[in-house]
Amino acid sequence: MVAFKNMTWLSEISVFMGEKEPKKASQLGILAFETAKTMSTLLSLYKSLSDEEMSRLRNAIKSEGIAYLNSKDEGFLLSLACAETLEDLDKVAAAVARLGQKCIDLGLNRFDLVYTDLKLGIADFGKLEYGSKSTEKRVAKMERLTGATAGLYTALEALAELEIYERKLKQWKTKPPTQLQKTNFDDFNQKLVQQRKRVSHFREISLWSKTFDKSVGLMARLVCIVYARICSVFGPYIPVVPVKDQILPRSGPITSTSKPILVRFYSRKSEDNGLGAKNNRVFHAAGPSTVGGSGLAMRYANVIQLAERYLDSAASVDHEERESLYQMLPENLKASVRTKLSKKMKREEEDELLAAGWRDAMAEILRWLAPMANDTMKWQREKNFERMKFDSKPSSVLLLQTLHFSDKEKTEAAIAELLVGLSCIYRFENRRFE
Repeated sequence: MVAFKNMTWLSEISVFMGEKEPKKASQLGILAFETAKTMSTLLSLYKSLSDEEMSRLRNAIKSEGIAYLNSKDEGFLLSLACAETLEDLDKVAAAVARLGQKCIDLGLNRFDLVYTDLKLGIADFGKLEYGSKSTEKRVAKMERLTGATAGLYTALEALAELEIYERKLKQWKTKPPTQLQKTNFDDFNQKLVQQRKRVSHFREISLWSKTFDKSVGLMARLVCIVYARICSVFGPYIPVVPVKDQILPRSGPITSTSKPILVRFYSRKSEDNGLGAKNNRVFHAAGPSTVGGSGLAMRYANVIQLAERYLDSAASVDHEERESLYQMLPENLKASVRTKLSKKMKREEEDELLAAGWRDAMAEILRWLAPMANDTMKWQREKNFERMKFDSKPSSVLLLQTLHFSDKEKTEAAIAELLVGLSCIYRFENRRFE
């Protein structure tokens, strides 16, 4: 166990925040983009833990859809939120540790050990103050760097396109140019020169020109601040065992106290704390009776969104659209829809009042179901790390807000009702125009 307040690497990081760096420190160069993506994710996590965002989370888990399909147990839902947030931080810490291997400073070079020790040791929350002036100053600096790196990425893409066009122009210049062509060549050359200057400027002010030690130093400190904040706001739901003092300095929707205290943490299993922990444990925690555990979350989210779009559409839903929607369903849900439809058609005559009733019924289901489908799609987009993005806005969706942990039977029953309603509306609208 390591006393966090006595760890020398924290004071050493300050060397790379303003004092002269070692001469041999190397610059990030092309790794600036990977670093910017990691830094943006870390900033997003930091902002997701603000009082405002925590209050929004508290309200979200009380929504009708989550309560009906996922759970009414607030403690369970908060434990899921805590586990996913910690897992996201572990992934960031692992990326920081990989970059840290190129650092000269030993504390940064072995940040994997530092992070593991942090999660096993004593954390002085007074020295890891979330939202303090020094922390916000660090956050602002990181935002400027990621913004400039995003600018560099865009500028390099534009330059690449111009250089392709430049090669084509060189081929055209083999023929005698007209006066108009000569003017166009001159304008293009000026544009190319300006773009190269823009790229040079962004390289200078972005992470491209920053050293590994400075960049990793910025992130390493914030990783620890974010971890302390998670311990503070999720207190009882941290998946480790507090054995000495309770976590008292909570903010936002959780009761706060006047001063931070030292908190001791022990791991249930040592491998659960460090960077060797398996990724995506929260995602894979969904059982076979859930939508996500059955691998159907994205498909059902698409079906629900299409049903909502067809209901809101002024035009009639044609047979081809209905058939396409129907084919997206697994066989068991197709059978359920067929059974419900056959029973409805035997008992009821379709008239205008019946179609209006179905519209109202569908609208009521979609009122609580559509937000979960939309959040499912949004979660997937936000977790798509294949794209080169540098968005540091707070993450707007956690897995517990999606269809991933939803009861499969209840979700399929609601979808079946939506599709039966669409079919009834379709039949009435087609008969009306016969």
